[in-house]
Amino acid sequence: MNQKERMLSGLPYKAWMDGLAEEQLENKKRIYEYNLCRPDELEKIDKCIRNILGKAGTNVNILAPFHCDYGRHIEVGNNFVANYNCVILDVGKVIIGDNVMFGPNVSLLTAGHPVHPDSRNSGYEYGIGITIGDNVWIGGHTVVNPGVSIGNNAVIGSGSVVTKDITDNVVAVGNPCRVLRSITEADRDYYYKNKKFDVSDY
Repeated sequence: MNQKERMLSGLPYKAWMDGLAEEQLENKKRIYEYNLCRPDELEKIDKCIRNILGKAGTNVNILAPFHCDYGRHIEVGNNFVANYNCVILDVGKVIIGDNVMFGPNVSLLTAGHPVHPDSRNSGYEYGIGITIGDNVWIGGHTVVNPGVSIGNNAVIGSGSVVTKDITDNVVAVGNPCRVLRSITEADRDYYYKNKKFDVSDY
């Protein structure tokens, strides 16, 4: 098993061996081109992001600047929006469902290093995948750690550090991120805290 195979299997690997550094360099070139697109070059923007991501559905909108390690290990569903400064360290697989929104400065970090300094200084690191379900909203400045799954319809409050799995249909917030409450049908009538919609087409 070479180092890339080890990386994608969640095993300890060395990031500079077996062509991994060269793959990262090629992706950095694609990222550079994407981040320098003019905002009115819509076709070029779409083409560039699809050249970065491993899989992309319809209506994918990632606002520059955007950064990732390989890009090819990221799968994004339909109607995905990521606000400015999204970072995805995709040494592990990242799978994102449909109708997902990220606030600014959201980071998905599949990469990690051993805790013990001797092991860490050996050069070994690891990547453990992240999965995000459908209809998820992740607030700004949130960090999602390796191995985390976030369930369908979940809302993650801004500034959270998500270290453990989050179930479906909940609001979760904090450092470490914890479930605050369930999302219920009663939430439908409110657009922010105790503020009700004043329109009928929601």
